[in-house]
Amino acid sequence: MKQRLAILGSTGSIGVQTLDIVRENPDFFEVRVLTANSNWQRLAAQAREFDADTAVIADKRYYTRLRDALEDTDVKVYAGEEAVAQVAAGGDTDVAVNALVGYAGLAPTVAALGAGKKLALANKESLVVGGEYVMRLAAEKRAPILPIDSEHSAIFQCLAGEQSPVRRLIITCSGGALRDLKREELAGVTAEQALRHPQWEMGAKITIDSSTLVNKGFEVIEAHWLFGTPAEKISVVLHPQSIVHSMVEFEDGAIKAQLGTPDMRMPISLALMYPRRANRPGERFDFLKHPQLTFAEVDRVKYPALDIAYDCLRRRGTAACTMNGANEVAVAAFLGGRCAWLDIVRAIEHALNRASFAAAPTLADYAAADGEARRLAAEFLAL
Repeated sequence: MKQRLAILGSTGSIGVQTLDIVRENPDFFEVRVLTANSNWQRLAAQAREFDADTAVIADKRYYTRLRDALEDTDVKVYAGEEAVAQVAAGGDTDVAVNALVGYAGLAPTVAALGAGKKLALANKESLVVGGEYVMRLAAEKRAPILPIDSEHSAIFQCLAGEQSPVRRLIITCSGGALRDLKREELAGVTAEQALRHPQWEMGAKITIDSSTLVNKGFEVIEAHWLFGTPAEKISVVLHPQSIVHSMVEFEDGAIKAQLGTPDMRMPISLALMYPRRANRPGERFDFLKHPQLTFAEVDRVKYPALDIAYDCLRRRGTAACTMNGANEVAVAAFLGGRCAWLDIVRAIEHALNRASFAAAPTLADYAAADGEARRLAAEFLAL
């Protein structure tokens, strides 16, 4: 029986690659729901190609264009962020692939888990912002969460079949587009420089987050919630080749690592097909072409965002929600040419130093913290 998919964020990098997996495995999957933020043209083309039942455009300004583009089909068309969450919980799908970017992914994550659906999760912000709430809900509904992030997929694979506690999770870090720049060169970094990732093809927002290591800090928080591992047992190492996707060290000293080429289709296919693996076409990994794999300590002065994320994880409550909200505003400003690269982390620090804090947040508390963080970041950046 085919898995019926709802792909949230189908026009972005992860969504497009998820549809590649569907094309490669037509006997395993049926696309029922597709959503996008504003790219109505690509969404319409995807809905036609995969004969989707429903298409949702989150930005209501593009509803009419999407509806008109699909008027000669049977595709049902809706608009708005509320509609995205509603279709994530819809009864005619088995799996929700959350490939949305940022805080906007939290409500659909909660909706899908609340409906007891399997969640293939690429939206790390769902766990960064509301990890305690999300994981409790998943446990109550017995709804599985399968990670799509390459690092968390690697850890998931290393833990499969293990029954003993871990000594340490080791998350690898490429260093992003600016890893070869000296600290004194960072003040003049342009968006073009920061978007030029040496290994991975990702969306603009996550590529900038990779350059600041905000993304890596968020991955530490995500790992804590996914695997129940305390902050002091999660470490980050610089690995420029991006071949070892992450590792797990056990109490007997053994270390498991998951290796492979930097291709997101592998963790996507595993999240969809687990416990099976896809028979994927393409070039196989050749160790002879990668004779040297190197590892180094992260420069915590050059990349202060990593320690900020660790601090937010230890504080818990709404701290990480505040960090995320401020970061989203600052990254958008940087991409729009309205602030410097260094201002991204400065805006995060400004927000964290001034924001209110809820130790045991509700969903309403997360929403309030997100809104406050955005206001504080905009204030700092004079937007």
